[in-house]
Amino acid sequence: MRILVVGASKGLGRALVQGLGGVGDTLVGVSRTRPAALPGAVRWIEADLGQPRQAAAIIHEAVAGDGLDVLVYNVGIWEARAFDEGYSFLDDDEAQIERMVDTNITAPLLLIKRLLPVLLQSDRPRIILTGSTSGLPGSGRPEVTFGASKFGLRGIAEALREGFRDQGLGVSCLNLGYLNTEDGLDVPLAQAERRGEGTLIPVHDVVQVCRMMLSLSSSSYVRDITLPALRDERF
Repeated sequence: MRILVVGASKGLGRALVQGLGGVGDTLVGVSRTRPAALPGAVRWIEADLGQPRQAAAIIHEAVAGDGLDVLVYNVGIWEARAFDEGYSFLDDDEAQIERMVDTNITAPLLLIKRLLPVLLQSDRPRIILTGSTSGLPGSGRPEVTFGASKFGLRGIAEALREGFRDQGLGVSCLNLGYLNTEDGLDVPLAQAERRGEGTLIPVHDVVQVCRMMLSLSSSSYVRDITLPALRDERF
């Protein structure tokens, strides 16, 4: 498979680049800046998704010649005081709101539009969007722009499924809860799962879910998966 992971320099994105590839697979990572140490035999594209039109053009040019089977869109930014007890929408900086919408909504729209003709040449084209439990009804979170953007991401997935179902496109949305991004795949799972005492999801689990999704035949796909931490009382 030829897999493109957007937002791959650290945290979950880095874990996906490290964990999704198998023998014969091609992994391409995208981030604003190139990491000092690349995980494995990974190609890298430098592109700032905060500038959606420019980034989409750069990424398309880099992958169009070799083709693409899977797009994993893992970029998402949130408010400066998100997930803090002192958060207030009225205090949010308006420039930051615009950048969040550009990165979380405009960028995936423009990038998918650019890459779809390449993806649809694959025998089994797949798109995985990393959403959030903040984008689900009854999420219990007050962050307005972040929540709205994650609701919007689910809307993108819904519309893409209907528009390109006949062409074999599978679009999955991962509704993720609070993640442990401190411990990468190099940390044993038994150790990573202890951080947060059940309130944080190890990135190992997300990688495992994605590996399962990509192992399915062309006759099926995973529509949505909600993956909260076990002790997340909202779910």
